Amino acid sequence: METKYIFITGGVASSLGKGIISASLGKLLQARGYRITIQKFDPYINIDPGTLNPYEHGECYVTVDGTETDLDLGHYERFTGIETTRDNSVTTGRIYMSVIERERRGDYLGKTIQVVPHITDEIKRKMQRTSSALSQGGECLSDRDCASPFSPMGRSGEVFDFVITEIGGTIGDIESQPFLEAIRQLRWELGPRRTLNVHLTYVPYLAAAGELKTKPTQTSVKQLQGVGIQPEVLVLRTEHTLGDELRRKVAHFCNVDVEAVIQSQDLPSIYEVPVNMQQQGLDGIILRKMGLEVGPTPGLGPWRKFLELRGAATEVVDIALVGKYDLQDAYKSILESLAHAGTYNNRKVKTHFVNSEFLTRENLEEKLSGMAGVVICPGFGLRGIEGKILAAEYCRTHDVPTFGICLGMQMMVIEFARNVLGWKDATSRELASTGLKASPSPSKGGDVQLHRSVAFSNALGNQTSPPMEGLGEAFGEGIYVIDLMEEQKSIRQMGGTMRLGAYECELRDGSKAWEAYAIDDCHADGAANQVQHAACKLHCIKERHRHRYEFNNEYREAYEQAGMKCVGVNPSSGLVEIVEVPSLRWYIGTQFHPEYSSTVLHPHPLFMSFVKECAKFHCQDNK
Repeated sequence: METKYIFITGGVASSLGKGIISASLGKLLQARGYRITIQKFDPYINIDPGTLNPYEHGECYVTVDGTETDLDLGHYERFTGIETTRDNSVTTGRIYMSVIERERRGDYLGKTIQVVPHITDEIKRKMQRTSSALSQGGECLSDRDCASPFSPMGRSGEVFDFVITEIGGTIGDIESQPFLEAIRQLRWELGPRRTLNVHLTYVPYLAAAGELKTKPTQTSVKQLQGVGIQPEVLVLRTEHTLGDELRRKVAHFCNVDVEAVIQSQDLPSIYEVPVNMQQQGLDGIILRKMGLEVGPTPGLGPWRKFLELRGAATEVVDIALVGKYDLQDAYKSILESLAHAGTYNNRKVKTHFVNSEFLTRENLEEKLSGMAGVVICPGFGLRGIEGKILAAEYCRTHDVPTFGICLGMQMMVIEFARNVLGWKDATSRELASTGLKASPSPSKGGDVQLHRSVAFSNALGNQTSPPMEGLGEAFGEGIYVIDLMEEQKSIRQMGGTMRLGAYECELRDGSKAWEAYAIDDCHADGAANQVQHAACKLHCIKERHRHRYEFNNEYREAYEQAGMKCVGVNPSSGLVEIVEVPSLRWYIGTQFHPEYSSTVLHPHPLFMSFVKECAKFHCQDNK
């Protein structure tokens, strides 16, 4: 069948959950056997979210091809199991950059470049580009099909039946107008059987009057109609149950079928949203409106099993997150990965944020005692670094299950060098670099993330960039156990030294990390079992990265002899990917970001192993 396009827009207010609705709809269509992908169009001028401070938009999510994207792509992958790429995340900055590059090459033959048609044509081109062979993979439809995504086998591309496109921002925003115009044009070019708009709005409750108010929704729809778009489906976000009379009123004033007015009431978990949407027939309504047979309702067996396990778990495991961004969305994928692993370990994971900027030797015991485990979080810049090193020391000396991710792993390495190897001046080039300064406080923007290239200025023909301070020559004294690779030191552009996307990692037999992946891969049930056993023999996995500095292999032998083992190594570069201390319960650091690969139906094996050990430690500690 020809690819069909579903556009998700939002009105009244931001943060209503367009990403969750997009992911939920994708899951429901996927469960019916359709091949789907989901893309996000963000109206901001940044080329991508890579340079954005986490306080602006939450975490930066990295795809397998190394694209730095909005955190909503994490929802898409966690719900559906697809692997998104560069083409699933587009910003206004990328649109304008592409058009300006073409204008500079003379592709427009001297024409005047305008928002319409040139910008809108580029938007439409990118909206339709994802219709084939870009996103890959997908979650299983039944238990029998649930093969692990952590094996080294690749996934083939495919042509999609549905492309779901989420438009960031809110109706009425000036920067969103070109995207809405592109949607309007596509509607007329492709027709109503191939395009459909789902509009998400908010129905507020006025406590003083004791009433739910629909006027904001009506106004939002009228704004949408004003740019030539008639929504076919309305999803109403609400804290209170919406009655039939209210739904009929909204349908009447917004020119929408009553059955197509769906309520999205607050739920205990975002993972209940697909089931809630299915119960109200959202997927069936959309199929009928697009001229497709509805058929029987899928059972969502594995998904419902996950929800049952989640609801049945009662024992709480307390895990500390040691980081510097006091914002839930800054560590969104880590929180969700812990939740996934907790569910499958029959535990409720309760996380406790510990601000590493204010962590001292005097308050370490107060902050970390009683925790069943500690995650030392990733990040960039100087602020909060010493607090993370102190946390690593406390966990190592008290044998607390510890998971260091990216910068967290590097802090574990530095702490081990200082306190076990006796190298008191052990550090990282990032910390010694005079070009990286900490902001005075998170309220003033947090750390400047000096890790990207000046790609936009280069695209305009300015190939000469100022040297990046702190890279190459402005380093202080110290033993750099975390360093740049030699070939990186002469690179002046920030983005040129970044390691982004999925890279291979060979695991050492018998290590705790190897055991975690082996359990995940080699205990699969069903038809894929033999394939999984074959994959296990390779001892090679692929994980996503977002960092610049590396473990310095010059000191690898000293670490190994002192008890910190380098149990995961990139086979082509020899770069260290995983370190662990085998003599401790669970003390593992990864240079990569395993949280980007955890999904609802396939929790990441390292998080599974970590939470399992935390649960054991919790039980022993209580005894």
